[in-house]
Amino acid sequence: MPSTIENTMSPGVWAMLLTLSVLWGSSFFFVGIVVSALPPLTIVLARVGFAAVTLWIIIAVLGVPIPRSTKAWLALFGMGVLNNVIPFLLIVWGQTQIPSGLASIFNATTPLFTVVIAGILLSDERLTSAKLVGAFVGLTGTAYMIGPAALSDLGSDALAQLAIIGASMSYGLASVFGRRFKSMGLPPVTTAAGQVTASTVILVPFALLIDHPFQLPMPGLEVWASLLGLAVFSTVLAYILYFKILSVAGATNLTLVTFLIPISAILLGYFVLGERLELSHYIGMAIIGLSLSIIDGRLWKRTRS
Repeated sequence: MPSTIENTMSPGVWAMLLTLSVLWGSSFFFVGIVVSALPPLTIVLARVGFAAVTLWIIIAVLGVPIPRSTKAWLALFGMGVLNNVIPFLLIVWGQTQIPSGLASIFNATTPLFTVVIAGILLSDERLTSAKLVGAFVGLTGTAYMIGPAALSDLGSDALAQLAIIGASMSYGLASVFGRRFKSMGLPPVTTAAGQVTASTVILVPFALLIDHPFQLPMPGLEVWASLLGLAVFSTVLAYILYFKILSVAGATNLTLVTFLIPISAILLGYFVLGERLELSHYIGMAIIGLSLSIIDGRLWKRTRS
């Protein structure tokens, strides 16, 4: 198909990508509060459910058309499965078996899978050596920033590790699959609403069967506020940006946010919670910055010129 994306991202797209990393990085704060009061699947269901309600209110206020065709809703359910249901379930189960640091490193393989999948399936996102090298450098920077201690359990719980890798593959497939919504004429807010609505419908039986949420004690005000923050900021606003970036910059550029999320989370911890920045954080951030410049390519082209 003809090229309709910015393979070299503009400053505006970089700004959206950085904003998205902050929105998803802030989810660690919200989850850190609610995880002590609610089981994982209930948290995920509340997150996508509250987000779905919020997005449909926005759509009603703005007067945005609602998808009517069966084709559109089948695609939205497919996106919900690939981008929410499969990765959320695999990550939730995987993190019950392996440390979160190791899970974060495996999650950072998402750009690698996306580079390969997009290079095979999308004619305007060709697989290049620069993209592969940049993705590997970014993965190295993420692992260095999280710390070598996270790799101490690398040889154990192979099935759980494969689950996190499977989630990363699913995210990569989702970003490629999601390219179709622009050609279908669906705006980002509608695509986001359809995706989280489909995810909610699919996740309800899992949460009811496994977590029995109606038998849980009523959460406190802090938990409810954190759930709303997780839904509104880390899901509603995040997915509107996600689909906007995907439509203009493509799948490969979108998944660079995976490298930026740990940086955002660490910097938020420093500025908001007063956490300490270690030398490994600075070095890891520098390596990730190098990886982003390799994938973007402009600096290296100027250097060669």
